[in-house]
Amino acid sequence: MEEDKPALRRWLGSATLIGGVPAALFALLALSGQLAPAPALLCLLATAAAALAVSRLWIGSLARLAAVLRHAAEGEGDWRAPPPPPLLSALAEISDGVARLARNLAERGELVGRMRRADAAILESLPDPLLVLGADRAALRANAAARALFGARQTEAGPLAGDAAALLRHPALAGAVDRALAEGTRQVVDLVLPVPVPRELAAQVIPLDPPLADGGRLIVQLSDRTRERAVERMRADFVANASHELRTPLASLMGFIETLRGPAENDPEARARFLGIMAEQSERMRRLIEDLLGLSRIELAEHQPPTGRVDLAELARREAEGMAPILAGRSVTLSLALEEGAIAAPADGEQLAQVLRNLLENAVRHGNTGGEVKLAVSRAPGGRPGVTMSVTDDGPGIAREHIPRLTERFYRVDKARSRQGGGTGLGLAIVKHIVNRHRGQLQIESQEGAGATFRVWLPAE
Repeated sequence: MEEDKPALRRWLGSATLIGGVPAALFALLALSGQLAPAPALLCLLATAAAALAVSRLWIGSLARLAAVLRHAAEGEGDWRAPPPPPLLSALAEISDGVARLARNLAERGELVGRMRRADAAILESLPDPLLVLGADRAALRANAAARALFGARQTEAGPLAGDAAALLRHPALAGAVDRALAEGTRQVVDLVLPVPVPRELAAQVIPLDPPLADGGRLIVQLSDRTRERAVERMRADFVANASHELRTPLASLMGFIETLRGPAENDPEARARFLGIMAEQSERMRRLIEDLLGLSRIELAEHQPPTGRVDLAELARREAEGMAPILAGRSVTLSLALEEGAIAAPADGEQLAQVLRNLLENAVRHGNTGGEVKLAVSRAPGGRPGVTMSVTDDGPGIAREHIPRLTERFYRVDKARSRQGGGTGLGLAIVKHIVNRHRGQLQIESQEGAGATFRVWLPAE
């Protein structure tokens, strides 16, 4: 009832405005005696009734017209105006004009929506990683290639956090963004992101004039040059490492071959001994080349996170079975403590198997003959989600000053013992790069005389 009072007041006010002048005229004629009281009263009543009727028609039509305008403004698409009474032809023209205007607005709104969807689809399907920045330099959108570059799991073309936010804070890129906004010209800059894994990018900052429909003022186009630069370094490193590490076994082979051709040509015992040493040196070169090539392949893909999931307990059981001959050769016992349901994700099963093999081989090689090696898999304790796998030996331990350098290529604490055991000096370097690719962490705990523990933390589902 309270809601009807404003409408009633508007109706009575309009009726007074419409019938006020005729009613006053009839009242003046009656008072001056020019019109009899009865006809004057009848005229007043007819005027009031007509004013009320016209007012009701007028107010109703205006209310319907206001509703149409409101629907059009809110984008509801209801632009069809009801036909006004025939007597209000002017209002009919206004209503038709409003309907046409609302229809045009609806069509334009639909066109803008299609353009926005097309813009988003084009951005999403482009092969190069792209970020759309607003005037406040915040990321508004990122396409699928950018999300893949930064390892994001989201499927929507929305803003990114984490790695992308760190990228936008990079001083070189921040300066290029400022110059692009100030000068309105394309800016090109090379970037190096050291974490979580080293990544080299070429970035183009492109200003947009006019801006996109969502307020985007800049497009940041990224080109990942990490693999190209890694290939260049791999070639140089391979030549340098191979020439350095292969020099000794090659010199030994050449010396033994020369001896077999000369003094030991007719000495069966010496020939058998030298051929055995030559076979060991050849096997050492084969392992060295395989490890160098494997390490190079891992480094090429280190900046790209894996996509699968791995059950670490099942993986550990398979690798423990595969290690049986090596364990038996040194009479080493392998103890397992495997927690079921420890799932690493995202993860690459083949690479994590290589991590376990390298750690187990190191533990057997550097542990005591007839000793014990412990392999454990569990969910990470505490509030940090993840899983861990650890390998513990009972060897002589590692001095504290050596621990930070253990993952360097060809770094050996005891070079003679490592070479006698068949080590290439690349096992822990391979482990480090695989763990980096999985965005994990490698921890080494050891004390002299008390063995060593190598623990790998990996992200979990």
